[in-house]
Amino acid sequence: MKIKTNPQPMAWLGLGLILLLSPLCELQAQSADESDMLCVGAHWTEEEGASFLQMMRSEYTSEKAWDKRAKAIRKQILKGTGLDKMPEKGPMNPIMGEVREYDGYKVQNVAFESLPGVFVTGSLYMPAESDGKAPGILSPHGHWDKEGDVGRYRADAQKRFASMARMGAMVWAYDAVGYGQQKEQGWDHREDGEVLKLQLWNSIRGVDFILSMGADPERLAVTGASGGATQTFLLAAVDDRIDVVVPVVMVSAHFFGGCVCESGMPIHKTKNFQTNNVEIAGVIAPKPLLLVSVGGDWTKNTPQVEYPHLQYIYGLKGRQERVQNIHIPEDNHGYDDKKRQAVYPFLARYLGLDLSKALYEDGRLREEKVVVEEQEALYPFNEEQPFPEDGITSIFNINW
Repeated sequence: MKIKTNPQPMAWLGLGLILLLSPLCELQAQSADESDMLCVGAHWTEEEGASFLQMMRSEYTSEKAWDKRAKAIRKQILKGTGLDKMPEKGPMNPIMGEVREYDGYKVQNVAFESLPGVFVTGSLYMPAESDGKAPGILSPHGHWDKEGDVGRYRADAQKRFASMARMGAMVWAYDAVGYGQQKEQGWDHREDGEVLKLQLWNSIRGVDFILSMGADPERLAVTGASGGATQTFLLAAVDDRIDVVVPVVMVSAHFFGGCVCESGMPIHKTKNFQTNNVEIAGVIAPKPLLLVSVGGDWTKNTPQVEYPHLQYIYGLKGRQERVQNIHIPEDNHGYDDKKRQAVYPFLARYLGLDLSKALYEDGRLREEKVVVEEQEALYPFNEEQPFPEDGITSIFNINW
């Protein structure tokens, strides 16, 4: 049964009362199995997703009401991932590689412990020169895993990190669980278990790391595409230290993310609770939020569905101008040229970056001097810095 849009208030009230028994939520009172609480992939139709937002709009008609809703959403993300009881933040024991200098930026490979024996791998991109504290940008990646086109090692990803560093930011580009060198060590990204929990925890510890490296605590951003956009808005929803948020090609009313790192734990619903990724993105209001959407994936309806709802939430906070949408109808899924052209000005505006280092005056990308390195060149572990003998390489060996 599809839920049809009905403009009458009493109809929406009736819909709210039957929500627990509706096929929309698939909430069956007789089942307490956790798998019944998962919203995976295209969990709803486009019409159902839009109808849910329309219904929820009537549930919060004031700033106070939205703040209460946002608190409940944040609480469920933490509870659903098991991070309502945060692990102790132990020493990160960073393993730092040599600094490589390029035109306007530097790169240093890094691994740090998010938990004892659990090493997060990535590369730190920094401005060649910096006056005072640089803004910090975390950049999780999506599920690109074909040989030669993997995660943070992709050409468009490296161009993005380097360009943002050339603009004046410190950028932490890190591997998702089981990507890059982690995969070679034995990690499996899609392994059953608490991958979503670890992924979110690694992002939280990434904030700790970039701050420990001297990033400006008053100017922190996070941006990623696809599954990396999911990690972007989840991190921003639970970590108040994030100031600017740019999820690219992911925020959808009906699509919840198809990987275990996005929807493999009950963060979207329980027996008496339901949310979606649009509301999760709205939790950060009134902080600056840019949605980048395209015509070639599940964000095709953003200008008519997701963006207006977020405008409504930001309006309740009195800062509607702080949420923006750039829609590229002719484009497909990714973080390629047109997306970067859309994102750089937004980051420059809210982080105080030098946009001229990334774009020419006519809007063309200024990335020709960025060096795209081989994947192995971005690995933190090598013969000089081997993977520690007590390092963990499976989700099931973690002692939370």
